[in-house]
Amino acid sequence: MIRKMQLPLQTLNLILGFMVWVIISSLMPFITEDIAIPPGKLAMVTAIPVVLGSILRIPLGYYANIFGARIVFLVSFILLLFPVYYISEASTMMDLIIGGLFLGIGGAVFSVGVTSLPKYYPKEKHGFVNGMYGIGNLGTAITTFSAPIVATQIGWAPTVKLYLILLLVFIVLNFLLGDRHEAKVKTPIMEQIKGVYKNEKLWFFSLFYFITFGSFVAFTVYLPNFLVSNFELTKVDAGMRTAGFIAIATFFRPIGGWLADRFQPLFLLVGTFSVYTVAAILLAFSPGITLYAVGCLAIAVCAGVGNGVIFKLVPFYFNKQAGIVNGIVSMMGGLGGFFPPILLSTIHAVTGHYSIGFMLLSQVALASLILVIWLYYQGTQSNE
Repeated sequence: MIRKMQLPLQTLNLILGFMVWVIISSLMPFITEDIAIPPGKLAMVTAIPVVLGSILRIPLGYYANIFGARIVFLVSFILLLFPVYYISEASTMMDLIIGGLFLGIGGAVFSVGVTSLPKYYPKEKHGFVNGMYGIGNLGTAITTFSAPIVATQIGWAPTVKLYLILLLVFIVLNFLLGDRHEAKVKTPIMEQIKGVYKNEKLWFFSLFYFITFGSFVAFTVYLPNFLVSNFELTKVDAGMRTAGFIAIATFFRPIGGWLADRFQPLFLLVGTFSVYTVAAILLAFSPGITLYAVGCLAIAVCAGVGNGVIFKLVPFYFNKQAGIVNGIVSMMGGLGGFFPPILLSTIHAVTGHYSIGFMLLSQVALASLILVIWLYYQGTQSNE
């Protein structure tokens, strides 16, 4: 019974982790009414939680193998109580930066499930299982959609405090329902890193996830304020549209994993990066709200499918080092969400528009497309 509970439990854990991870960016339109933040620093403050959320994915993926998912989730949620309370009491930009940095723990828990859950299922289901776990991305949609609505009624600080209750509930759930007998792998971390860092596929998969998950996180962080400032939407409307982007990307993640279980995963990535390239070029021309929405929705679909496909590839090529490779690949994806908002705001400050930033995304997607095609034909030839 406990083993069957792990997929739904860990997926709910990820939903909560991601809900906490994006508190600041979701509530930023409200926070800036009370805390003065220079426009040039806005993107940095919202992107800060992504930093620790990316870097910690390597040790959390490793420790999920050593101690099991139950312990790692428990400790992570206990630690998150402190930054969530600190942010609810914030009165300066530095408070938001300090608290936001440690909110990153919420994003880092992603590597726990993708390391733990494949132990419970045969290889032919790994793509779908990791895709279903990836539904936890909905946590960002839930906060982006609901937090502004709640904050309109009770204020942003009490809204943040509500997350303390959720964290306490999940600490109890993991204590009671987490698998105490999960299979453990105790290879030293440096030995695992030495076993994979020379493998080119590790860095290719990291680049691919840098784009697919990175764009998901970047748009999640960047859209709420951008839609308010550029298209003059209301805060709640901007939150709902951003939540729609997140929901679509999340919905297509298990579909991507399911497709990768049945078709050649690299061939699926060819289609993904082809659409990425075209959609980013569309956004680069700064269209009106309708075409902008079309470009964003295309990127949401590609982000979801791509994320699902990549985490089918990782356990397939790195079965014995899945923990550390999941950590490295997912770290690169998180960092992919940190740099674009800062880059976009810098480009906007210099040029007055975002076109160059989106054109850069299209070129990186095109380079990835070429690499995927090369990997695909390399694999085809090696099988002949």
